[in-house]
Amino acid sequence: MNKKLFEVYLVLLIILSTPLYAKSPIKVACIGNSITFGTGTENPQTESYPAQLQQLLGHNYIVGNFGKPGATLLKRGHRPYTLQPEYQKAMNFAGDIAVIHLGINDTDPRDWPNYRDDFVRDYLSLIDSCRKANPKSRIMICRLTPISNRHFRFESGTRDWHGEIQLAIETVSRVAGVQLINLHQALYAYPNMFPDGLHPNPEGAKLLAQTIYSAITGDFGGLKLPPTFTDYMVLQRDCPLPIRGTANAGTPISVCIGHQKQTTITGNDGKWEVTLNPLQTGNDYELNISAGKEKRTFRHVAAGEVWLCSGQSNMEFLLSQATTGKEDIPQANHPDLRLYNMKGNWATDNQAWQESALDSVNHLLYYRTAQWEPCTPQQAANFSAIAYYFGKMLQDSLNVPVGLICNAVGGSPTEAWIDRSTLEYQFPSILKNWTQNDFIQEWVRGRALTNMQKRTDNLQRHPYEPCYLYEAGIRTLEQYPIKGVIWYQGESNAHNMDAHKKLFRLLVESWRRNWQSPELPFYFVQLSSLNRPSWPWFRDSQRQLMLQIPHTGMVVSSDKGDSLDVHPRDKRPVGERLARWALNQEYGYLNLIPSGPLFKRAHTQKDQVIIEFNYGEGLQSSDGEKLVGFEIAETEGLYYPATAVIQGNQIILYAKQVKEPRFIRYGWQPFTRANLINRNELPASTFRAEICL
Repeated sequence: MNKKLFEVYLVLLIILSTPLYAKSPIKVACIGNSITFGTGTENPQTESYPAQLQQLLGHNYIVGNFGKPGATLLKRGHRPYTLQPEYQKAMNFAGDIAVIHLGINDTDPRDWPNYRDDFVRDYLSLIDSCRKANPKSRIMICRLTPISNRHFRFESGTRDWHGEIQLAIETVSRVAGVQLINLHQALYAYPNMFPDGLHPNPEGAKLLAQTIYSAITGDFGGLKLPPTFTDYMVLQRDCPLPIRGTANAGTPISVCIGHQKQTTITGNDGKWEVTLNPLQTGNDYELNISAGKEKRTFRHVAAGEVWLCSGQSNMEFLLSQATTGKEDIPQANHPDLRLYNMKGNWATDNQAWQESALDSVNHLLYYRTAQWEPCTPQQAANFSAIAYYFGKMLQDSLNVPVGLICNAVGGSPTEAWIDRSTLEYQFPSILKNWTQNDFIQEWVRGRALTNMQKRTDNLQRHPYEPCYLYEAGIRTLEQYPIKGVIWYQGESNAHNMDAHKKLFRLLVESWRRNWQSPELPFYFVQLSSLNRPSWPWFRDSQRQLMLQIPHTGMVVSSDKGDSLDVHPRDKRPVGERLARWALNQEYGYLNLIPSGPLFKRAHTQKDQVIIEFNYGEGLQSSDGEKLVGFEIAETEGLYYPATAVIQGNQIILYAKQVKEPRFIRYGWQPFTRANLINRNELPASTFRAEICL
């Protein structure tokens, strides 16, 4: 072998025996405080988020944990990160990627109140230091992980300062031109994963690691769509239609339906959105969504009217259980009435759940997988009776496809359906130790504790917990446009009407914000008649809420109550009364009276009271007998039965015991036989009022 051939052979041998072709591992520096370090886990070396991130990224990466418990971002804070040994180690590490999560400890009253003006500048300085250590470093900064209401300083400042720091971090991201990772969103719906209100447990650290992994790699698991996207779905017609989902970062997205095609590119947060032009009414569209090589096709898609039907057991009550179910179910073949039935995996009845139930509820997996189905007798029988009768009347009247999403959970209280941020800022006291909290009805708490008897810790979740049903069942619907809401709930909050007044307003505001629709119609059912002492006051508070909250309407159901059963079975009138509100207010059926008589005002004429009503045309008694249920008083609390006489569209009241009437009430019994109706045979709401002098 000549010298030249030998040299070539030697070079080839060196190349083949030395992995020069392999890239050096990418170094990831995790810079932060105790959450980065792994406080809250038993073994930070294996359970902290940097340790779990290392496992996800694999051997092509080296992840360094440079978390310092107690560290502040602020240089004049009580423990500045830049003065800690971990800071210098991080700079020496000179990561190719730097993930910074600092700011939690700056919510300390020693820090933010004094030095908030330094925060943006100090954060930019830290970013500059990382770039000096490695000029090619990819800098990623994080929105703060949550601080829950369990934190001892939550209401004394931490809650508000935490929110201000989040905004400052967004400013830093924009000014520095660095990627922002939303760690707050990853954990916010899982308060059980940070037991002390601050530090994630190993499961929480895993969620953080997965979130950062996706941000680094752009791998968000491919194309994902809301669970409501199935064959036979109904899309809201005649309005701009946002279609949202997730896919791997940078993936081209195409959405096609009818003659429309919209395209976009997935952002570095994995999210994408297009807005379709309004769809005309139809029942056999095909929707195609593609993300790169991935494609989803949905057939028999309709464009029509979509309504969410929610609440507790009286909304959940099945058509097969209703008095009219036997006659109506065989006729329930309605291809243009489409049903999406969200049912719980586990019943909230009075028994202990098994471990599998506890685990699924803990991870917000309470609901079964659902899909849109055309209405058939079989589907209708297992669907909400009230929702069915509501939807059928709409579909018959409008002659367009109607989609009904039923999401109702027996026994659920109002607070379970409200988003966490709203309660944290508007009603934080209801979040505290909820199974021992008097704001929450005792039997609700008792049922939940029975279900959770086999729990292994005090952080076990339950559908009745404040915020839970919003996080598990409403948040998943936020990407699905709807026309409006029908609601039947209140039995589980009737013990405290004052708390419910506040909660119901927050519920409506929460959902309108969720759907970005300030005027989202919200029609609800007033509680029926039942022998529960608090119900007269509660029913009247519901009547007042209707008058106070715009774009709402209330259905009276007291004439269909059962003195001994919280679940009256005659559901058809209730569903159709809800449909009356929707048809009158949303679809222009102005000749269709939406309600029975609603108290408007009253005045006195000597010893008589004259009452006026809205929707009071054709006042009469429901049974052809004299009117019953009216009472008057000179002094609140000392009422006497009143004789009631119909005079045109007014009622004249008098009682021989009352010479100077000041107060009136109607149907003021838990179970009432009050019998005032209007010409459409719709019942009057029970009420109580002080007479205007």
